[in-house]
Amino acid sequence: MEKKIHEGRNVKRFRELLGIKQEALASELGDDWNQKKISLLEQKETLDAAILKDVATALKIPVEAIQNFDEEQAINIISNTFQEGSFVNTGHSPTFNINPMEKWLEAIEEIKQLYERWLKEKEQTIRTLEAILEHTKR
Repeated sequence: MEKKIHEGRNVKRFRELLGIKQEALASELGDDWNQKKISLLEQKETLDAAILKDVATALKIPVEAIQNFDEEQAINIISNTFQEGSFVNTGHSPTFNINPMEKWLEAIEEIKQLYERWLKEKEQTIRTLEAILEHTKR
């Protein structure tokens, strides 16, 4: 029996990995969204294709990442391959292609840096607008 991927939980995992709060994701998705709606979305096993695309775009990750990530499978692979920092003796030499994982981690770090820069720019814009508003009150 094929295990079903929980897309809502995957949205939560990627959002948390990227350090994005539910409120920030809701803001990125538009006026129809709020923290509670994001919370409910993250509880759904399957997401509507259009919503899935919008969320992936907001998180700056591929839709396929949300659709295909299986946390349980990843944990099983890691726990069955490593034991106290060393490879489990499986009778053969494992071959790993680390480059895709390294590229994935680099991409996540780059996304995190872009998000942090965006937050700083947004904060600066708010401060500028507040200064203009204060100046016009005088």
